[in-house]
Amino acid sequence: MFGKKLKVVITDCNHPSVEIERRILSELNTEVILLNSNKKGNIIKIAENADGIINQRVPITREIIKSLNKCKVIARYGVGVDNIDVKAATEYGIIVANVPDYCVDEVSTHAIALILNCARGIILFNGKIKEKRWGFSLATPLFRTQGKTLGIFGLGRIGSAVAKKSIGFGLKIIACDPYVSKTNTKIKMVNFPQLLSESDFISINASLTDETWHSFGENELRAMKKSAYLINTARGPIINEKALYQALKNKWIAGAGLDVLEKEPPDWNNPLLKLDNVIFTPHSAFYSEESYIELKTRTAKAVLSVLNGKLPETIINPQVLNGKK
Repeated sequence: MFGKKLKVVITDCNHPSVEIERRILSELNTEVILLNSNKKGNIIKIAENADGIINQRVPITREIIKSLNKCKVIARYGVGVDNIDVKAATEYGIIVANVPDYCVDEVSTHAIALILNCARGIILFNGKIKEKRWGFSLATPLFRTQGKTLGIFGLGRIGSAVAKKSIGFGLKIIACDPYVSKTNTKIKMVNFPQLLSESDFISINASLTDETWHSFGENELRAMKKSAYLINTARGPIINEKALYQALKNKWIAGAGLDVLEKEPPDWNNPLLKLDNVIFTPHSAFYSEESYIELKTRTAKAVLSVLNGKLPETIINPQVLNGKK
């Protein structure tokens, strides 16, 4: 195996370099091809004889997976695998790996930053001053965080970190997660209607699944407090953007802080982008110099492990090991 030339295809990657991946995979005499294409035909043509695939955002569909003749592993740069047909990969005996915890600190801090920006009007004040306008009344009303309620939608690694960090700001923490039954005494588990009606801030930290898609639509947004803010550092499609635009424009809620959108990059004519009561960042919550290196290293090592006949650190579809479909 060590004398045989292996092939790993990186379908897409917006990183300035893939030298970390090349260095790690060179241990097995591996050719690493950076494709950077979102065209299904190109991916099928180049990856059909790949031993492994590294993927970022391009959809890895059943058709692509079916075309892979000898692929053993698909490793994703990141936490979510909603762009990979995991069921198809399992049927074809391909391990799907991810890096579920590389950016917990970064994303949870980013969520807190958006909460505090909404609470204190930082971005709005900054914009007004650059327009040569001065005065605290330019962003009224503002309220203290002490004693307010933060609702967390999805209490996994990141949601739990958001909760832990938020307590220091005097926020009361409630959370909604059907897969979490018990937590520490500082977090109160509630149902979804309670989360909507009781929260002054809601932080979305759930994975995108069929179950969570458009969880926040018109009915849900109308159920929130008019003074509440919605924060999303998870996945754009968890919020129905058309409903959110109406909610923000018509003051059903006070505002939003969004690191993710349904379409990325966005349509620059999207009316949501023109509203003053929403803060945007460009799907950057995951990023720090440290997380960037960790992500690339652990993704490449996941592929290396499988090609070495070992198991990766994290397997999304462990049933593939038993040959189950």
